[in-house]
Amino acid sequence: MNPMELVRARPDGAFTVTFDGRPVRALPGQTVAAALWAAGVTAWRSTRDGGRPRGVFCGIGVCFDCLVTVDDRPNQRACLVPVAPGVDIRTQEGTGREDD
Repeated sequence: MNPMELVRARPDGAFTVTFDGRPVRALPGQTVAAALWAAGVTAWRSTRDGGRPRGVFCGIGVCFDCLVTVDDRPNQRACLVPVAPGVDIRTQEGTGREDD
């Protein structure tokens, strides 16, 4: 038996968010990072110096490696932000601001 069966949990159904314009399936309760990982995306930010790819490093909101732009708001920590139906997630380059 799995834990969901043990507590008779009935999670809500999946919904769609977008990542860089493409649809991504997400589940209630997932963070942006969890939804992207489940979709096979492991990097969604590039560094200012060198453009090196980044994704989740610490997973608890301390390191800032997982910064992403969510609904036009840059510098959102993907490991902390919950997904919601219709959310628009974008790869963040550098600071995520046009004046970068």
